[in-house]
Amino acid sequence: MSFDWHGDVISRQTLVDAQYKNTQNVRRFLRTECGLDCILDRDFMAWIRNDTPKSMGDVADEWRRRHGI
Repeated sequence: MSFDWHGDVISRQTLVDAQYKNTQNVRRFLRTECGLDCILDRDFMAWIRNDTPKSMGDVADEWRRRHGI
């Protein structure tokens, strides 16, 4: 069964899969992890979906790294 990016609970351990969607649920998780200024630009969204295995914790850490947080 695949992960429901709209409704399932996202944690730092949630794996980004081929069905990843940039949903309100994802944005809510990232605002919690990275702060209210967390906005996903095209380059970052491409990095998320670049076929390199990663978790949502990795995604949050990379956003923070790119923004010097």
